[in-house]
Amino acid sequence: MIEIRRAHAGDLPGIAAAHVATWRSTYAGVLPDEFLARLSAPQLLRQYDYAIRMGVGVFVAVDANPLTEPGVLGFATARRSRNPSLAEGEVETLYVLDDWQNQGLGGRLLRAAGKHLAGQGCRSAYAWVLRENPAVYFYRRLGGKCVANGTVFIRGKDIPQTAYAWDPIETLLDVDA
Repeated sequence: MIEIRRAHAGDLPGIAAAHVATWRSTYAGVLPDEFLARLSAPQLLRQYDYAIRMGVGVFVAVDANPLTEPGVLGFATARRSRNPSLAEGEVETLYVLDDWQNQGLGGRLLRAAGKHLAGQGCRSAYAWVLRENPAVYFYRRLGGKCVANGTVFIRGKDIPQTAYAWDPIETLLDVDA
């Protein structure tokens, strides 16, 4: 059984490992190889530890089978928007390990992030998605509407990205994964 819950310090190694694994598989050929090779689980662990301690909504999908070691299968982070002109809340990250994709975990994590944001008083939410990420269709299927295009600068390269928004936020809370 897969459980979606708020992350705690014990989840940090799994979150960092999932971040590295998903970026290396999803962004191969999109982001510079040297950048992907240098991703650091210990550095990411510190980043997510700080996020948890600062009250950012960090949610994990874990295998809750009592016969196996619990492991992080995916995670999402959500916070008040860094760009309120797009929406009041931001889904900052959403990653699911390759072997667990297309099983509804991404949608469940996205809804958990949306519920967190709604609980913080956010009436709308958005997520930036790299344009070459195959998951752009996932965000559209779950009701995300394109509200902005831009670029993110990574290791000397401008990478195109699109912001998908749910306004009102209830359109995110009501989606079927």
